[in-house]
Amino acid sequence: MQSATEPVRTLNPIPRRRIGRRTGILLLACSCHGSNQPAGVAPAHLDWSPVREYLDSAIAAGAAPGAVLGVSYAGHHFYYGTGRLGQDDATRPDSLTLYDLASVTKVVGLTTTVMLAVNEGKLSLDDTVSQLLPAFSGAGKAGVTIRHLLTHSSGLPGWHPLYKETTTRAEAMAMADTIPLDTVPGTRFVYSDLGAIVLTQVVERLYGERIDSLLQQRVFGPLGLSSTRYLPPAAWIPRIAPTENDPWRGRVLRGEVHDENASRLDGVSGHAGLFSDATDLLAFADWMLSGVESAAPAENQPALASDQPKFLGWFTAPQNIPPGSSRALGWDTPSGISSSGTKFRPGSFGHTGFTGTSIWVDPSRRLAIVLLSNRVHPTRENQRWTGVRGAVADLVVGVLEPAAR
Repeated sequence: MQSATEPVRTLNPIPRRRIGRRTGILLLACSCHGSNQPAGVAPAHLDWSPVREYLDSAIAAGAAPGAVLGVSYAGHHFYYGTGRLGQDDATRPDSLTLYDLASVTKVVGLTTTVMLAVNEGKLSLDDTVSQLLPAFSGAGKAGVTIRHLLTHSSGLPGWHPLYKETTTRAEAMAMADTIPLDTVPGTRFVYSDLGAIVLTQVVERLYGERIDSLLQQRVFGPLGLSSTRYLPPAAWIPRIAPTENDPWRGRVLRGEVHDENASRLDGVSGHAGLFSDATDLLAFADWMLSGVESAAPAENQPALASDQPKFLGWFTAPQNIPPGSSRALGWDTPSGISSSGTKFRPGSFGHTGFTGTSIWVDPSRRLAIVLLSNRVHPTRENQRWTGVRGAVADLVVGVLEPAAR
C-alpha cells in the first residue's frame, strides 16, 4: 500500500487491460480507447494543493476516518489518499484501498448487467417486469416496466426490512416481489432499493446465474477489474476500510457488506454489495468515457461498436420519468445542489453510495471523479460527509480548468 509519507499518486498512465473480443462479451462492445492508450506526461503546471488541503481538513474534522480521491482527465490519472483506514488501523488509504461501494453497486454492477442484456437483445427497457418475473405480482404491478425500475418510478416503496422478516436469500427475494406498490407506476420518484432487488432477479433469470458470477465473467474479468467484486476474500481484509460497528450483527464490519438487506441476500444484490478501489473505478469510468467518444466503428473493433454512443446515451440521459426527475437509467445526472458540485456540464452522469462513495463522469471534459470513504465508521450517524463530494468536484474542476473556479 502507499506509505503515509507519499500520499499522492499523480496522473499515471492507464494500464493496458485485456478486453474480451467475443461478440457481445461486453455490453457496449467497446473499443476502450481510454484503457488501451498510454496517458503520456501530465501537464506540469497542475497544482492539486487546494484539493489535498480540503480533503485533509474534511477528514480532520471527522467527515470520515479516511478517503481516497481518483481523477481521470483526458487519459491522465490522479490519486490522493488521506486519513486512516479506521479507528483501529492507522494505515493511510491509497488507490488500492477497497471500500464498500453501497449504492454505487447499482450503476457499476446492476445497470451494467441491464445494458448487457439490452445489448444482447435479451431485454427491452419497456418490457413489463411481471412478464419476465411472474413472482412480481400484486395490484398495479402489471404496468411496471424495466424503465420504471431503473428510474425509481415503479411505485414501489423505497425500503423494507427484509433482513428482519426473512432468513434466506430466496425468502428475501420473494418478499421483495410481493410488497405492494405505493403509487401508480411512472408518477412519482421514490429512490427504491426494493426496485433494484427486483431488477436483480430479472437479470439473474435472464442469464441463469447469480449477478456476482455474471459480472465477473462478462464485465469485471474482461475489463481487468481485479479488485472489484462481491464477497471479498479474507486475504483482502488488510486492504479494506471498515464500515459500521453494526448493532444488528454485533461487530465492526470489514470486508462484509454494510447494507443489512444485502447481507440477507448472501452479500450479493444489485442494490449493494460490491467492493472496489479507486484504480478499478477509474478504469471503469474510462471504459464508460470510451463509449461516449466512440462515434464510428474502427478496424478490428468488436461488433456493434458503431451503436455504442447511442446505446450508452440511453442509460446516461435524463428520462424525465416522472416529469422533472433528474434520473437517467440507473445513473443520476446533475441537478441543483448535487454531489457532482456546481460545475459538471449537461450530459454528465454519476451515483453515490450510503457508505460515503461516489462516481461522477463529465464526458464533455473527458473527466471522471471517484471519491471513496467509509463515513459510516464507526457509526452511520456521522453526517459530516454531506457536502464533501460536491466541494471536491468543484475544486477538481478548478484545478483542471482555472477559468471554471
